[in-house]
Amino acid sequence: MESAVSTVVEANGLPHLKISVQEEAPQEGILELLKSLRPQWRTGDVKMKVFTEGITNQLMACYTGCLWSGDVVLVRVYGNMTDLFLDRRKEMEMFQTFHQHGCGPKLYCSFENGICYEFMQGAVLEDSLLAQPHIYRLIAEELAKIHTIKPKAGSPPQPVLWTKMSQFLHLVQDSESEVPIVSSMCLPEAASVDALQSEMTELKRRLAHVYSPIVLCHNDLLTKNIVYDDRKGSVSFIDYEYADFNYQAFDIANHFNEFAGVGEIDYSLYPSVELQRAWLTVYLRRFKSSTGTDVTVSEQEVNGLYVTVCQFSLASHFLWGLWAIFQARHSTINFDFVQYAKARFQRYFEKKEEYFGM
Repeated sequence: MESAVSTVVEANGLPHLKISVQEEAPQEGILELLKSLRPQWRTGDVKMKVFTEGITNQLMACYTGCLWSGDVVLVRVYGNMTDLFLDRRKEMEMFQTFHQHGCGPKLYCSFENGICYEFMQGAVLEDSLLAQPHIYRLIAEELAKIHTIKPKAGSPPQPVLWTKMSQFLHLVQDSESEVPIVSSMCLPEAASVDALQSEMTELKRRLAHVYSPIVLCHNDLLTKNIVYDDRKGSVSFIDYEYADFNYQAFDIANHFNEFAGVGEIDYSLYPSVELQRAWLTVYLRRFKSSTGTDVTVSEQEVNGLYVTVCQFSLASHFLWGLWAIFQARHSTINFDFVQYAKARFQRYFEKKEEYFGM
């Protein structure tokens, strides 16, 4: 099966295929991609499975045999307007970095509005499994492993948090003139973009006094980005759209916030203090082991990280609240982004003084 698709090799060594896949009818474009990626596959034999968990992109698995064995290609079609706030070159760099360190799938190629990559065997986690000891230990150890990946030689990495948060706020500001959404959340503390700007300035000022190391972070560790292989007893993290260097405590806090779910947020599911401390103990042992230091973890170390994680959880709520406001304006995904934004900001204001009072 010959392909006439124009291919360019990017600076990162990956092929870029000059194909656009239509969001509404992706099959034709995907088959064109496969002619280049898997020329030995007969078009009539190709099967496709659509994954519905994502709230930013479309994701499809392509294969000719069995989904759970053999060769499977994942095709991700970027969501509408996401290039306004996502650095796709950085995403591909992160893909390659994670894969080189045995922490993620192989990236096959990019195309005009998406990427193709290796399918990680296993199943995405269900929210209910996050609190299971054999699961959370695997997650804590895998995250610690990623956090010890060294940056490339050069100037010390800077945390992406404030750059990304400012970017989201500017996008919200630009879109509010077209469709006002901030006021529709009916939150007195966040009744306008100006109020959100003032709140972000205060949050940044208060977190400036909270120390957390700058490490390589996933930055979006919800359950649907965690693949569990029960045969191997291992977990892998997928989707690196937001991966970058950031505060260690933010990455952990962001994961803890995800215990509450996405579709219907329920903060009664947020991990208990006991579970957080047990999780952090496993994490610190693995983190210290990976950095070649004494693996003994003191109660003082766990307490210190616990407080820092609580405080950075506020930044997680604020960031994704802004993200959801912008998505409500532009996304074509069927998801109640306004309600999601409201839930995240409500939690932020509810916990702000308690956490900064620790």
